[in-house]
Amino acid sequence: SSSETKYLLFADDENTFRGDSIETAISYLESNPHCDLVLAQAVDTTGALRKAYPKRVKKLTKFNSAKAATYEMIVRVESAKSKGMTFDENFGAGADNYLGDEYIFIADLLDKGGAGVFLPLTIAIHPLESSGSRWGSDSDLRARAEVFQRVFGDTAPLVRVAFYLKNLRKFGGLKNLVKFSFGKL
Repeated sequence: SSSETKYLLFADDENTFRGDSIETAISYLESNPHCDLVLAQAVDTTGALRKAYPKRVKKLTKFNSAKAATYEMIVRVESAKSKGMTFDENFGAGADNYLGDEYIFIADLLDKGGAGVFLPLTIAIHPLESSGSRWGSDSDLRARAEVFQRVFGDTAPLVRVAFYLKNLRKFGGLKNLVKFSFGKL
């Protein structure tokens, strides 16, 4: 990365950011030098939270950060650079696996000894439509299966089964469970 700033916030022209909440997140990072990444929350243009977020501060793990959106993340640049962090270009906007790049970034950071935390601060306003809006389609199942493979490797089938069963209603029943579990979509 060629970033020369202390902290990196990801933005695009669809986002509006809340400076006061960003300042609070930066203060948290300043007070917690071993924290490499803050994940915060966002609302849509009506002011409604974009998804279910934790109610309090939570340490990030591979099991609670899969819903991360780029515009919810603030990264400590020097730490990310020192750990050789990059976004996997096989995932995310413009790739066949059009989602999961943020989650993979967080998982890679954790695998490299980094630490992240969720803070219940609303830092961004983002319109409702997003890459996460294709939920349950064949392309969505395929992309999610690939993300879990990338993050969990050999244990991915077990994680996929748990994820599928947790979201059974969203997936429309059991019809795709075996295919999704083995990443054969």
